[in-house]
Amino acid sequence: MTSTRLSVTDDAEASGADADQRVPALALAVLLVVGGGMGLLNLALDGVVRDGAMRWTYGLTMAALVLAAVPLVVRRRVDRWSTFGLVLLGEVIYAVVALCIEDPVRYATPMMLLFVVLTAAWFLDGWMFVLSMALVPVSCLVAMAGSYPDRLALAVQVVVHAGMLDVVATGVFLLRRRVQRLLAATEELSQRDPLTGLANRRHLVEQAPRLWRLARREGLRVAAFVIDLDHFKQVNDVHGHAAGDAVLQTVARTLAETVRPSDVLARLGGEELVVLGLVADRGEAGRLAERLRHAVSTARTGHGHVVTASIGVAHTRPVDGEDAAATLWWLVDRADAAMYEAKQGGRDRVATADPPQPRPRSVPREETLGPPTVPGPALPGVTPSDAG
Repeated sequence: MTSTRLSVTDDAEASGADADQRVPALALAVLLVVGGGMGLLNLALDGVVRDGAMRWTYGLTMAALVLAAVPLVVRRRVDRWSTFGLVLLGEVIYAVVALCIEDPVRYATPMMLLFVVLTAAWFLDGWMFVLSMALVPVSCLVAMAGSYPDRLALAVQVVVHAGMLDVVATGVFLLRRRVQRLLAATEELSQRDPLTGLANRRHLVEQAPRLWRLARREGLRVAAFVIDLDHFKQVNDVHGHAAGDAVLQTVARTLAETVRPSDVLARLGGEELVVLGLVADRGEAGRLAERLRHAVSTARTGHGHVVTASIGVAHTRPVDGEDAAATLWWLVDRADAAMYEAKQGGRDRVATADPPQPRPRSVPREETLGPPTVPGPALPGVTPSDAG
């Protein structure tokens, strides 16, 4: 079952990937149309394109550039192999164009390859980028051979032009890799709790549609486990906040090793954590909760500090048409109420929420990143301030 869960991708993520593909696809299409269109203008100028078969070859080549943009516009996506093919095609086309031009040095300089090498630098990786850069001198050599009878002069021109193109492309390639690393790091920070390294509320909400969709498909239930560390305030008061941070980090590592690969473990704030996962029934939810409780009780910091946890469990069977984010916080609220029952019952134990009441059907977009601001009814004799 775990392998099935891990193999299913979120439709929302797929939609986001499709949206990311549209921009490069349309950008490449625009470059092809502009390049082909501007090249066709040379046919209207006397003395630019050679007559006879070369003129027809040139015209067909420019028309092929424009037609190559059609699949990109229709599909609105481009993969790395397609981009690689376009880059290689661009280098070949430049050599063909240069052979069709009366004076390549004047009308078909190697700088025409700038669009090609920049495309390679921005979209290609690894051996594809290296190979495309290695072919730049070859294209320059073929294009400029007829303009420089002297071999030494030809070699100098090829080295200068191809070297400049490759250096520019390499610089753009390195800059792009740097930007990608920074964006990845920023994305990671936006979805991770800086103290524990666990997922935060934003990531929890983003994962909700995937879990709800998978639960409906597999006929499973979504379970929320709210974990609150017992007497955590005393750890901070007696041993200091550094010790409290160490306890949180130790518990987080232990729970991360305990949960299943398909579960989502997040920190809601303070000493409260939540696990969101799929279960077959109430019994499986209870067994998982006990495993989590036992894991917390055995976690020990480097200074020997240990804590226990009270865990509240709630589960639901997703239905079509409900808002996953709204139902997520409704489910967490129920688990949170059960957690307070565990506190009232003596702590270091698990409590399961009563059968669910009617669930919410929708939620405003601005409210999907956090739980409802109005808490449920408090249990007699227990308040959030004295529940730790």
